[in-house]
Amino acid sequence: MKSNKHIVSEVKSGSIAEELNIEKGDEIVSVNGEIIEDIFDYQFLCENEEIEVLVRKCDGREFLFDIEKDDDEELGIIFENAFMDDYHSCCNKCIFCFIDQLPKGMRPSLYFKDDDARLSFLQGNYITLTNMRDKDVERIIKYNLSPVNISFHTTDPELRCKMLKNRFAGEALKKAERLRDAGLIMNGQIVLCKDVNDRAQLERTLTDLYTYLPYLQSLSVVPVGLTKYREGLYPMKPWDKEDAVYLVDQIERWQRKAYEEFGLHWVHASDEWYMMAGRDMPEGERYDGYLQIANGVGMTRSMLDEFEEEIRLNEDSKIEEEKLTVISGTLSFPYIKMMCDKIMQIWPQKEIKAVPIVNEFFGETITVTGLLTGRDIVKQCKDIDLGNRLLIADSVLKADEEIFLDDMTLKEFTDILQVKVSVVQSNGFDFVDCILFES
Repeated sequence: MKSNKHIVSEVKSGSIAEELNIEKGDEIVSVNGEIIEDIFDYQFLCENEEIEVLVRKCDGREFLFDIEKDDDEELGIIFENAFMDDYHSCCNKCIFCFIDQLPKGMRPSLYFKDDDARLSFLQGNYITLTNMRDKDVERIIKYNLSPVNISFHTTDPELRCKMLKNRFAGEALKKAERLRDAGLIMNGQIVLCKDVNDRAQLERTLTDLYTYLPYLQSLSVVPVGLTKYREGLYPMKPWDKEDAVYLVDQIERWQRKAYEEFGLHWVHASDEWYMMAGRDMPEGERYDGYLQIANGVGMTRSMLDEFEEEIRLNEDSKIEEEKLTVISGTLSFPYIKMMCDKIMQIWPQKEIKAVPIVNEFFGETITVTGLLTGRDIVKQCKDIDLGNRLLIADSVLKADEEIFLDDMTLKEFTDILQVKVSVVQSNGFDFVDCILFES
């Protein structure tokens, strides 16, 4: 077994670790005599009221501490590597992989493919189960780690091997059965590829996965994203309105069945399908608490409802006069424009220009706001009178840094356009507040 060194980077003030004189640079060797593989081992082993912790100091001396504490009391240690292990990279070559469709020359972190079960719990990532060992499944069951987020794509073993380009992909589905049989809660996703796993194949998949209810509490169906960088990759066809109408009808039929039998709608079409089909977004209750909102399921409905609520709360507010611009991807643009128009109806002193940005970087078939680049926005906005301020969604920037997908910094972006930029969170409350009260 690989043995990681778990080095202390910080000790919290007033903690048990501080009382024991555990210091920055010390190594936590074991807990209760067991070697720690990652953060889950550490947290699980530290849950007891009485534990033994073996610490190796910087000079090589080792101390075994017998600790008595409350059940849920933490030791107060922060590690150099918060995960306490390296991420597991993906061993698949999925025919729909978005990373394989990236152009060369982007920042290295964008090309890393993870398929790590542990990230399913820490960050909500979806996993294919193909690089999970039996031991990993046993640990998940032992620690009762849930929900587990699983990328199913299809339940046809042969087709799954073809889609993931992994000869073990079909067999890996048995691990999901073990999780179901152990009573663990799961969320699932299906990336739908035209003429591959749709229509009759999707019907088979939904029929099979229906047996996972109620443990499989939600399942999203999202359309494959196709960039213009697909040379040498599996030939894929784009979706059209007819496909979207068929898919929405298929999903809603299964929703009615699941709701009648289990009281949840279970399977959900992502927002793109409704937009492509020209259908109204489902009401908020249909999303079962928005379990799949990070997958673009219900994000639009949630934003619209939040928008209406925030409008009502601020109808009597005094608002300053301002001219500003809001940009979005082409897919969500009709909704963004509708919201801007409503704000201007109520507060005519706000002159708002809504501008759809075509994704030239990845190709026009990529229509979501979160995949817009700084250069595309600059190119399509530089000759427009943007007013006093430009609003951009937080999804176009790196989560922990003010940088676009194409590595343009927010400062560079602002300097080129010579306009004040407001970054708006992806919800209706912040959208309204940012327009009304920032200037």
